[in-house]
Amino acid sequence: MRSRNWVVGALCATPFAAAAQSVTMYGVIDTGVEYVNGIGTSRNSVVRMPNLTGTVPSRWGMRGSEDLGGGLKSVFVLESGFAPDSGTSNQGGRLFGRQAYVGLSSDRWGQLSFGRQWTMTFWSSLDSDILGSNIYGANALDSYRPNARADNAIAYKGTFGGLTVGATYSLGRDTVNAGQNPAGTNCPGENPADKQACREWSVMLRYDATKWGIATAYDSLRGGAGAAAGLTSSSFKDDRWHFGGYMLVGDAKIGIGGTLRNNEGSSTPHSQLYYIGAAYDITPAFNLAGQAYYLGFRNSSNKAWLAAVRGTFSFSKRTSVYATGGFIDNRGQSALSVSSGGSAGTSTPAPDSNQIGVMLGVKHIF
Repeated sequence: MRSRNWVVGALCATPFAAAAQSVTMYGVIDTGVEYVNGIGTSRNSVVRMPNLTGTVPSRWGMRGSEDLGGGLKSVFVLESGFAPDSGTSNQGGRLFGRQAYVGLSSDRWGQLSFGRQWTMTFWSSLDSDILGSNIYGANALDSYRPNARADNAIAYKGTFGGLTVGATYSLGRDTVNAGQNPAGTNCPGENPADKQACREWSVMLRYDATKWGIATAYDSLRGGAGAAAGLTSSSFKDDRWHFGGYMLVGDAKIGIGGTLRNNEGSSTPHSQLYYIGAAYDITPAFNLAGQAYYLGFRNSSNKAWLAAVRGTFSFSKRTSVYATGGFIDNRGQSALSVSSGGSAGTSTPAPDSNQIGVMLGVKHIF
C-alpha cells in the first residue's frame, strides 16, 4: 500500500514539474545572392549564394530553463549553425556548433555554465560593432570575431545594476579539425602531457547606462601540436584586447571600438583593428547602417581599409529584406577579401588590390 501511494504521488507531481520547465525553439534563416569581383590575380568575379552569413549567420536552436526555487534556475542552450545554400552544418560540421551548454542562473549572482560557449570577445563587442556579423564587416578582417567560442569552457557572467562582469576558461578550446579555417582549428587540449595546450581564457567588464555603454575584454588563446593559424605549440599565444562603446542619439546609434592583437604564431604578430559606425531609423520600417574599418600591422606595410553600408526594410518583426555592399583596399602583402560569406579562400583577391561586394537578401526570424 505504501508503494502504491508513492507511485500515485509521483504521477501527480509530474505535471507540476513539467509546468516549472520552459523550453523554446528558435532560429534565423538569412540568405540571398552576392556578387564579388577582383578575385585572384586574374581579378575574376563570382555570383553566389553565401554559405556563412548575410546580415547574421543562419541558425536554429533550443533554449530552456527550470525554476528551482529561491531565485535559482537551471538553464541550457543547444544552437546549430547551418549553411542556407546547401543545408549543411557550419562550425566545422558540428551539430550544435554555435552553442551547447548547461548551467545554473540566479538573478542575484549571475550565471555559471559549462560547454561550448561564446568567449567574452563576443559579449564586449555586441553593441559597439554596429554591423556585427554582416557579410561585409569586421569579420572579414579578423575571422575569430564570428567564431569567438570555446569548447570545454566554464563561463560566468553576471549583471549588477549597469555593470556586467564575465569570464571564460577552456580546458581545450577547439576539438574540430577544419584545416586553415577558424570554424575548426584542431586544438582539442585536455592533454596530460601538455597541460597548457589549447587553453583559452577571457575576461570582460561592461557598463550600460540608459543612452550609452562601454566595454572591454581580454581574450587569450593557447596553441597546441598541429593547431591551425600558426599556433602549433602551447608556448604560442594569440591575445586580443578589445574595447568599444556606443551612444544612442534620437533614432540613431553610434558605435566605436578596436582590437589590439598579439599573435605569436604569425610573422607579423602585432596588429590593430579600429572601427566606427552608425545606424539610423529613417522610418520605423527602414534602417540605414554603415561602418568603416582599419587594420594595420606593426613594422609592416600590410594594411587594409574596409567600408560597408546596409539598408534594411522590415515587413514585420520577423521578416525583412536588405541590400548591403562593401569595399576593401589592401596594401602591402595584405590579401583580405571584402566578403566573409563564403568558405575560406573562395574569394581572396591578389595582394595589394581592392575588391567590391554587394548582396541582396532576405531574413526571417522564427
